Amino acid sequence: MGRQATKFQAGAGRTGGMADSDTVMARFDTPDIDDLPEDLQERIAEETDRAGFTPNIFPAMAYRPSHFRAFFAYHDALVEETALEREEVEMIIVAVSGVNDCLYCIVAHGALLRIYADAPKLAEQVAANHRTAEINETHKAMLDFAVKLTESPARIEDEDLERLEEHGYSRRAIWDIGSVAAFFNLSNRLAQLADIRPNDEFYNLGR
Repeated sequence: MGRQATKFQAGAGRTGGMADSDTVMARFDTPDIDDLPEDLQERIAEETDRAGFTPNIFPAMAYRPSHFRAFFAYHDALVEETALEREEVEMIIVAVSGVNDCLYCIVAHGALLRIYADAPKLAEQVAANHRTAEINETHKAMLDFAVKLTESPARIEDEDLERLEEHGYSRRAIWDIGSVAAFFNLSNRLAQLADIRPNDEFYNLGR
């Protein structure tokens, strides 16, 4: 769902605008893009052009324009100014979203994980149980930390950070792991609140 998803377009299916408004989110009215502030229209058009379709998170978050701006500004910072590889970012998102049972983020970011990792089976493995996924021990440690921060944040200890350092992650990278996990706990809950539906196009990307 971000600016770096340049590979996203090549795997996209049909092109065109967003899904029918009834399928974007079930619990709130989806705003008409033509009625949105100009900067939101421009960002949505940019994403639609890049992907070949409009990911439903964009019109959904436009329900509150000021929140849209803040949400995507932080998202963009997380994926553009990071000590992590993009596939690591997407692994964290999918693992956290699996723990939180967030359909939208599992499906949408599962597609991005398949693309960035060039691994067509990986997203389902990470979403179901990262401990048995076909990933290396370094990434298992990363996801152990992200999942612990999601499930039991008060139990995070110095030893958890030290374990990541033993696997080669810098303190800056550990901050980024935690920030991605925290932000997508927020994103998961917003998607569940609104019942945002995944675009059909996401299911086949990166297969």
